[in-house]
Amino acid sequence: MNESLRLLGFSFVLFSASRAEVKVPAIFSDHMVLQRDTVAPVWGSAAPNEDVTVTVAGQSKSARAGADGKWRVDLAKLPAGGPHTLTVKGSNTLTIADVLIGEVWLGSGQSNMAFTVNRAQNFEQEQAAAKFPQIRHFKEESTSAATAQSEPKGRWVICAPDTVGAFSAALYFFGRELHATLQVPVGLINSSVGGTPIEAWIAPEAQRASAELKPFFASIDAANAPPTDAARKKYERDLAAWQAAVKQARTEKQKAPKRPQDPAAVAARKADIGGLFNGKIAPLIPYGLRGMLWYQGEANSTPAKAPYYQHQLPLLVRDWRARWRSEFPVAWVQLPNFAGAGRDWPPVREAMLKTLALPKTGMAVTIDIGEADNIHPKNKQDVGHRLALWALGTVYRRDVPAVSSPLPAGQSVRGEEIVLRFQYASRGLVAKGGELKGFVIAGADRQWQPARARIDGDTVVVSSPEVKAPVAVRYAWENLPTCNLYNGAGLPASPFRTDDWK
Repeated sequence: MNESLRLLGFSFVLFSASRAEVKVPAIFSDHMVLQRDTVAPVWGSAAPNEDVTVTVAGQSKSARAGADGKWRVDLAKLPAGGPHTLTVKGSNTLTIADVLIGEVWLGSGQSNMAFTVNRAQNFEQEQAAAKFPQIRHFKEESTSAATAQSEPKGRWVICAPDTVGAFSAALYFFGRELHATLQVPVGLINSSVGGTPIEAWIAPEAQRASAELKPFFASIDAANAPPTDAARKKYERDLAAWQAAVKQARTEKQKAPKRPQDPAAVAARKADIGGLFNGKIAPLIPYGLRGMLWYQGEANSTPAKAPYYQHQLPLLVRDWRARWRSEFPVAWVQLPNFAGAGRDWPPVREAMLKTLALPKTGMAVTIDIGEADNIHPKNKQDVGHRLALWALGTVYRRDVPAVSSPLPAGQSVRGEEIVLRFQYASRGLVAKGGELKGFVIAGADRQWQPARARIDGDTVVVSSPEVKAPVAVRYAWENLPTCNLYNGAGLPASPFRTDDWK
């Protein structure tokens, strides 16, 4: 009996020791990049009231774990450089190797942010040139969650020809340009999931508290009811047929067919309000960032959802900034030209344009580099370049050809003409490939007519013989417009309208 008690006591000591070990989230791991020139939080868990010391680049900071075992230190401003070793010491010591200090950007959204370099145009050339050991990529691999999580999953990967194919293409081409210009390490955090709506990426409590979104939630809660018994039984039949087909394909050494989608899982995914924020963003807070990039909107382009994007995108920006306690810069990619049926892309593009009213924001206009029949255009190089122009010119104050595409800045009626003014036209406006295209004009009767448009300095003059008393103009206001207005830096003008008609 005494021996049993002794062994039990020994086991308890070992158990307590294992529980007392200092731990850090996966974002703090070999090859990581810390944000330079700002407070860099490091956090983790330990035994309650345990003292923990973090050391890196000649700096040490200590903290005591709380009653819940959680601790955090805020490293003071660190200069760019490395590699360094970061140590976390408590009852045990963690050693994190090959730590760089530089610029860290978070990229999030749906499939076009998740879209990898090996799917982009000219991959073989890009792969051969991808020898940038100071560019690092962290893919957040957590899943959706019902409540906010605290443990990210993933690992930091060094950019090299044999690894770059799995990087987010938009993030990589953005980060590569920053690295080339700034000559500092660059860390890219990719937290994105294909096919996901913006409502999955905003904290549920923030969305439910929005008065503007109450009608939105009333409609989607009704639409996303659990599947019927008939739908469930059909899925079970389809699943059985698929399993048989897979078995046959293996026997014949053929490619297996695609697994049928579980309607319950599809319904749950569509009704996922804040789940991806809980599972894939909350665990990253408060990791030190320079800024954030957003590439999403396709899943919210249906006529039922599109009108609400004007409230959702600014809510996401404000809420993430509040939770990070930082007004970090944010930019997004405006939806490109696309011919998909059942889509209403102009209101989503307009919502993105309007959200530029928030401070420290930018937008890459891509109305010229989409693909009519492909919702995943392969030209991610120009996407990254346009985002990088904004970041280099506004965040880093470098001299660049332009920080933005031409953006509408108002109109004035002059007889039978409307004169349109633009921001970011200081290098002039250009009609690429001939006469200006893509403009329509209307009078008070709201009947749109094709318009003649000409450039006059940094303005565009629009008219139509069918409209004697014009009141409004629209430009590129279609899913797949034909349009060709650019600025002198080669950036296409954003689609816009001067009316607010429904």
